[in-house]
Amino acid sequence: MINSPRYSIVRSPRFPSRRWRDDEGSAVAEFALITPLLLLVAVAVLQLALALHVRTSLTSAAAEGARGAALAGSDLRTGEARTRDFLATTLAGSAVQSVRGNLRTVQGTPMVEMHVTADLPLIGLFGPVPMTVTGRAVVEQT
Repeated sequence: MINSPRYSIVRSPRFPSRRWRDDEGSAVAEFALITPLLLLVAVAVLQLALALHVRTSLTSAAAEGARGAALAGSDLRTGEARTRDFLATTLAGSAVQSVRGNLRTVQGTPMVEMHVTADLPLIGLFGPVPMTVTGRAVVEQT
């Protein structure tokens, strides 16, 4: 009976049994395959947002410190202190390694530069990466 034509047609690879054609339970398998990928993308987006926030905070603090040091009657120490005070109120303040200022002349115009070096918080293979941002301002003349 097993070799009868009826059984050979039903069990042939061209006509799989009803069990293999049914979609029942496929949503669970798809969810299990897609969830890790979605979580990876979500974590990557959060990591990018954090890195951009830290970079923007450092740049703003450097520019603010340069403007403070460029005021008439001010000096570099005042600008550095202003930069540190600004960073103390941000999330990026804990990652700061150094704040230093210097005077520079660009095409005959005196300028103040504030350099802020901090660790950019990254996860994965990169780890914390040091990053330096610079803020510039033209020195006021009295």
